[in-house]
Amino acid sequence: MRVPLSWLREYVDLPATETGRDVQAKLVSAGLEVETVEHLGADLKGPLVVGQVLTIEELEGFKKPIRFCTVDVGQANGTGEPQEIVCGARNFVVGDKVVVVLPGATLPGGFSISARKTYGKTSHGMICSGDELGMGDDGSHGIIVLPPETEVGKDAIELLELVDEVLDIAVTANRGDCLSIRGVAREAAIAYGLPLRDPALLDVPGPNAFGYPVQVSDPFGCDRFTARTVTGLSPEARSPLWLQRRLQKVGMRPISLAVDVTNYVMMELGQPLHAYDRTLVQGTIGVRRAAEGEQIKTLDGVERKLHAEDLVITDDRGPIGLAGVMGGANTEIADHAEGEGTTDVVIEAAHFDAVSIARTARRHKLSSEASRRFERGVDPQAAAAAAQRTVDLLVLLAGGTAEAGVTEVVAPSAPHTISVPANHPDKVAGVSYGRETVVRRLQEVGCDVYGQDELIVTVPSWRPDLQEINDLAEEVIRLEGYENLPSTLPRPPAGRGLTHRQRLHRRAGRALAGAGYVEAPNYPFVSEQVFDQLGLEAGDPARRVVRLTNPLNDEEPALRTSLLPGLLGALRRNDGRGSHDLALFETGLVFLPRSEQRVAAVLPVDRRPTDAEIAELDAALPEQPRHVAVVLAGAREQAGWWGKGRPADWADAVEAGRLVAREAGAELVVRGGQYGPWHPGRCAEFVVVVDGAETVVGHAGELHPRVVKAFGLPTRTSAMELDLDVLEAVGDDTPQAPAISTFPVATQDVALVVDKFVPHAEVETALREGAGELLEGIRLFDVYENEEQLGDGKKSLAYALRFRAGDRTLTVDEASAARDAAVALAGERTGAVLRG
Repeated sequence: MRVPLSWLREYVDLPATETGRDVQAKLVSAGLEVETVEHLGADLKGPLVVGQVLTIEELEGFKKPIRFCTVDVGQANGTGEPQEIVCGARNFVVGDKVVVVLPGATLPGGFSISARKTYGKTSHGMICSGDELGMGDDGSHGIIVLPPETEVGKDAIELLELVDEVLDIAVTANRGDCLSIRGVAREAAIAYGLPLRDPALLDVPGPNAFGYPVQVSDPFGCDRFTARTVTGLSPEARSPLWLQRRLQKVGMRPISLAVDVTNYVMMELGQPLHAYDRTLVQGTIGVRRAAEGEQIKTLDGVERKLHAEDLVITDDRGPIGLAGVMGGANTEIADHAEGEGTTDVVIEAAHFDAVSIARTARRHKLSSEASRRFERGVDPQAAAAAAQRTVDLLVLLAGGTAEAGVTEVVAPSAPHTISVPANHPDKVAGVSYGRETVVRRLQEVGCDVYGQDELIVTVPSWRPDLQEINDLAEEVIRLEGYENLPSTLPRPPAGRGLTHRQRLHRRAGRALAGAGYVEAPNYPFVSEQVFDQLGLEAGDPARRVVRLTNPLNDEEPALRTSLLPGLLGALRRNDGRGSHDLALFETGLVFLPRSEQRVAAVLPVDRRPTDAEIAELDAALPEQPRHVAVVLAGAREQAGWWGKGRPADWADAVEAGRLVAREAGAELVVRGGQYGPWHPGRCAEFVVVVDGAETVVGHAGELHPRVVKAFGLPTRTSAMELDLDVLEAVGDDTPQAPAISTFPVATQDVALVVDKFVPHAEVETALREGAGELLEGIRLFDVYENEEQLGDGKKSLAYALRFRAGDRTLTVDEASAARDAAVALAGERTGAVLRG
């Protein structure tokens, strides 16, 4: 809601020295979110005056029409002589009053005006449009043409109210009253402790039998409908400048007098209105639910098919408006023209059910200024005053006559009352306000308050959001100042903290971040086509997904079964934006449907659910294991003065898996594998032993070229994904103190020749088991292939074995014996033989 400070001052006598920033601070303290204060005309400098066009000469020989004009600006130029100006606009004629900026002035945006030669003439100034003055579009798409009675030479800055401050307020969904100048003025009056001149306090005639006939068939959807009629409007009457400027400042475009007046009153009082051309309305105006399949053409020119829950305004022909949303084209007010236009209007000021209007607006994707207000709550008591205000302005500005007939259809209702202990706000805030303060603050927002220790509070009609005692407590607290509440830290019960699962999750993330990976959380939604891009087989369990009933994006209706689609998408976006050396990771849940589909029970809200009810709810949810995944592309180590760089490859992805396993304290077996998106010859599978059986918990390696192409990834992209929950189950992450021995280590190197297809992991496992308890560590330090020396299909694996005893210094024979035992077992299992 945009609120011009000049308009606000009409209803609250703010101190003359108060700026927009000062008012912003006061309103923010009272609980309103004032996002910005816009200073209109802050960099505008005159002379900017009213001029009258004396002559127009059409200049020929240019690519676009150009006119050379002489304009009378009175004594504003210091000489009284006509001002010569070159202008390209076409929407004015000789005799029109226009806005002229003279040399020496500065327009918004720092645009300085001086005499300059253009199109073969010297232009001494400029004839201005609304956009050039920062006013916005007035619908003319040209220069401003002022009313004929405007005085030549008058200061246009004052005339057009170009200097002002506008507060832009983000109104929350529960404060529909602040979608009006009246509502914000009330808040400002409370904040400053000043009286409010309520623009809704008008003398309104009572209803009678002479008003326009109205029939409300759905009193729940429309509990109040006021109709007034004005006749004899001048079809050539135009909105005065002050009215146009106020609409522009609040963000609305002037259209025609009748429409502008209804918009003006809506912004002033918060009550949406609609004006019908009386000559186009046939018979009684009705309010009812639409018949399924009925159609209406709304003011935006769209033919809409109505739903049975839509509330509509009708006449004898059928729907003539979507109630509370937008009027129909068949009763539209005609704009002024050459002696033509609407002369008789029927004014509608009604109150509609908020939920009904919200659903209609969303169903037809048709949000309007009216629907925004009805959705958030409109003061039903303001309808008659808004209709009267509209009638008064039409009579004043268009020379019309207000008919004596007044129609008012009202459904019986009682004011909302709440019983609240006088000390309840004190208990909520932890501050002792006292009864007098509570009563005073509630009365300031418009409540009627009676009682002593137990207060009976009648809520004002403009505050439908005040429903129960805590709402009243919040009003007292916000007006007394949130900043005055004491700051106290909550005291959590002792002995509680992160679960073991949460600690592992954090440790895994910290370890990967320490290894140079950047966390990239992604949405858990995927399209089912992504499994084709990943190259998964038709029967792969990962293709079974949980589908959302109401997805955020129709193209991604399923929950992920893998973290890779989101990470690969993040890698592609970053690579496309110039970041080519990437190492990303994510830890998060994946969603696996259960074999037996169950419908989740609706838990009670009047009591705590039982353990059995919670267990039944959990059983209906999909399995949600936590995974960890990484993706890499580009350089893993940068080149520089320190040496050559190194590109990321499959080995880095495998090492990321090992790193996570170490954090979980799990023994991870790495061996060759083949699965889905990974390159068949560069894929490792991760295996752990669960209850004596080997279980595959993830894969790592280089992605298949087809997957790289399908996702648009850099070449040689690598990835890893692990089931973190299984690692937690089999791991033991109890901190182990390092063993420090006083005895020396014995190192033995062995080079083993094996077939090329034999995995290094199998050889290493055999060496570990064969070496026994004396083996402290083993490291592969060389892989060598040479057909001439080793033979066809062979490779050499060189290992450094470290032996140490905890109670003595090993002899050479003991170390050699342990080495020979390791080599023997490796030969037995893998066919390895000592090289040379």
